[in-house]
Amino acid sequence: MIASIQTQNQLLESLDSIGALVGNTPLLPIRNVWRQKDVQIFAKLEWQQLGQSVKARAAYYIIRDAMLGGKWYPGKRLLDATSGNTGIAYAAIAARLGVPLTICLPQNASPERKQILKAYGAELIFTSPLESTDGAQNKALALVEADPEKYLYLDQYNNEQNWKAHYYTTGQEVYHQTQGGITHFVTGLGTSGTFMGTSRRLKEINPAIKAVSLHPESALHGLEGWKDMETAKVPGIYDPSLADQKLEVSTEEAYDFVERFAQSEGMLISPSAGANLAGAIKVAKQIEKGIIVTVFPDDYSKYAEAIQQIFN
Repeated sequence: MIASIQTQNQLLESLDSIGALVGNTPLLPIRNVWRQKDVQIFAKLEWQQLGQSVKARAAYYIIRDAMLGGKWYPGKRLLDATSGNTGIAYAAIAARLGVPLTICLPQNASPERKQILKAYGAELIFTSPLESTDGAQNKALALVEADPEKYLYLDQYNNEQNWKAHYYTTGQEVYHQTQGGITHFVTGLGTSGTFMGTSRRLKEINPAIKAVSLHPESALHGLEGWKDMETAKVPGIYDPSLADQKLEVSTEEAYDFVERFAQSEGMLISPSAGANLAGAIKVAKQIEKGIIVTVFPDDYSKYAEAIQQIFN
């Protein structure tokens, strides 16, 4: 049986203990897959935190805000739509808090993601694979509209805490880990929280830092978690004017860099990490000097089918 948290002090103590497991991920120098005089590329290893992905940051800030803001009470279910990683982060946090969670998820999410969500005790509601996360969002909205007392809709795509999580954590970490030397921040767009929050903070510290957003080459792409902003439902937190440059990355390029990275750096990364690396290298080719930072959102462990396809 799920235990309820009885007091505000207990709740705060539990949230603080979870917060200690979120963020402060290492910054990896890319040394072998790409070398260029006077240009360095670094990647944040975001799977090295609770929930094993970059989404731990947003999930924690969103849940913390909901709990401490009085939006949740014992018995009410947390609810959101996801392509998988945010759901897993929610589920890990909800399990530690003893709070019920419902996740709306496209049916074609990877088997590994489904298994992890079930292991953490999340209730799963599957939606049409043809509608991607847009369909999952529509289903979540329908659920909360039908029974607002049962569900607390976290709404990661429109929740300001999504980008603020990266404003207060990722941006600060990246700046200090490069000793203030970062010149370019490069990452792909899903909910856009990582890009928006990190870029905003970095530009506040140093307006000369360039923010480069990465986009799938076409609407029919194979990069789980990425959105084609021209055809998909655009997240409410997304502001395209923040990007100094926009670049496209194909699924084939992403897969190529997963293979190259494994065989030159000795680390197996996810397709989205491979896509971010491909984008960072495109930026590197455009400049003569600088420090480029990107994000490896997660590792290979949730992508058995894609990994098999890459290495066959």
